[in-house]
Amino acid sequence: MSISATQVKELRELTGAGMMDCKAALTETNGNMEEAVDWLRKKGISKADKKAGRTAAEGLIGVDAGLREAAVVEVNSETDFVARNDGFQEIVRNVAKVALAFNGDADQVAHQKYPGSDKSVAESIKDAVGTIGENISFRRAAKLSVAQGAVATYVHNAVADNLGKLGVLVAIETAGDAHKANAFARQVAMHVAATNPMALKVEELDAAAVEREKAIFADQARQSGKPENIIEKMVEGRLRKFYEEVVLLKQAFVLNPDVTVEQALKDAEKEIGAPATITAYLRYALGEGIEKEATDFAAEVAATVKK
Repeated sequence: MSISATQVKELRELTGAGMMDCKAALTETNGNMEEAVDWLRKKGISKADKKAGRTAAEGLIGVDAGLREAAVVEVNSETDFVARNDGFQEIVRNVAKVALAFNGDADQVAHQKYPGSDKSVAESIKDAVGTIGENISFRRAAKLSVAQGAVATYVHNAVADNLGKLGVLVAIETAGDAHKANAFARQVAMHVAATNPMALKVEELDAAAVEREKAIFADQARQSGKPENIIEKMVEGRLRKFYEEVVLLKQAFVLNPDVTVEQALKDAEKEIGAPATITAYLRYALGEGIEKEATDFAAEVAATVKK
């Protein structure tokens, strides 16, 4: 039978399910609204959409890599308990695998086929919401690659292979030994995990952030009563210190604080066997930027008991 837009709209308002899911439910039940609601509930679709409004700020960072390319993804859940679930971990691994194959573009990844399934990544995650019983969301993905050299990965406090709360990629371009380049880049990835630099190079820093720091330094210097020409030199000195704190190549290398990352790279070239350049890095920390809901735990328990 023909299903009208009005029927689809009504079912959507009742269940919160997507339009295509509502149309499928009505088609399967010959337009019977009550049976369509039950059909969606049995499929876990209505349940999934109701949970979709809940904040998912836990979960896992996952990485997948070849020698010259690597991808990092963030898949969120509502609780850390679910993040320890084998099924959820498998989802994150598979999403990372797709991200590696499709350039790390999150929108593109969401529409690609989920490994071992005819459904898309987005559809498979939606199905998992009904199975696992929590809101799950694929938040973001990115990829780094080099024409020659290596892209190293590092997952801090890994809960399983390539899965954890913090993931880093570091790309290093070189015509030298790619495996030795990868070993050094992994050390830099560990450094990035520890220091969270703002930029790779000074010129890549956000100009507004630099101007803000300069203004603060200038105000502090003026309080000393020094003349403007001295203040200018004081600001320059403090800016250099600022760069050493926030710019990756200028930072003291965590594994050997006597040298900068830039100098450590130069030293590593002897082992790599050719000039090398760190071209990019990515650092994903779980839940960064997500505004978590403030919850009243007692009230939440009470509400659960009443259900």
